[in-house]
Amino acid sequence: MAIRRYIAIEGPIGVGKTTLAEILAEELGARTLLEDVDSNPFLPRFYEDPKKYAFQTQVFFLLSRYQQQRELSQYELFNTSVVSDYLFAKDRIFAYMNLDENELALYEELYRLIDARVPKPDLVVYLQASSEVLIDRIKRRGKYYEQNITSQYLERLVVAYNRYFFYYKETPLLVVNTSAIDFVDSREDREDLIKEIGSVKGGVQYYIPLGSRK
Repeated sequence: MAIRRYIAIEGPIGVGKTTLAEILAEELGARTLLEDVDSNPFLPRFYEDPKKYAFQTQVFFLLSRYQQQRELSQYELFNTSVVSDYLFAKDRIFAYMNLDENELALYEELYRLIDARVPKPDLVVYLQASSEVLIDRIKRRGKYYEQNITSQYLERLVVAYNRYFFYYKETPLLVVNTSAIDFVDSREDREDLIKEIGSVKGGVQYYIPLGSRK
């Protein structure tokens, strides 16, 4: 496997980012950098009343993600591989979905101040799934505040993610449709996906599931 000092796993809510990050970190002997979603005090209220709590929720996430990213010093990345379950730039996907025009203008001022100080990954793994699959996974993991997420919101999110990564060129990118694989319970799927992650050299690469190759 090619040496990657910093790998970011990204994708919509419920797609399996944290699970894959932990699996990959164990395989690589790396440490994980996991987004602390549950510490955001505005998130449960956002899912109940998105319009009222969108800005507070977004700014809290922006600043907490920035603090985590700044802790990835160049010394640490040089000595220890890191696998993260989010890409810092993803914050803007949610901002453009949820903020009104005035809120977005203020958000962009904050974002521009801090984005240049954030380290870029060596590789991004973008996990895809349909909104139907995401709804099922969200229900199964059982976080109480996520039960208010609507299928309409997830459909918008899936579209926003696909649009963002269609134009993404900042780092090498591996696109993985997780609807067709099970990297949690299938050892064969898991090993094949890890092998694919290690083979990405540059540009955009699309993972072809084992079942589609038989």
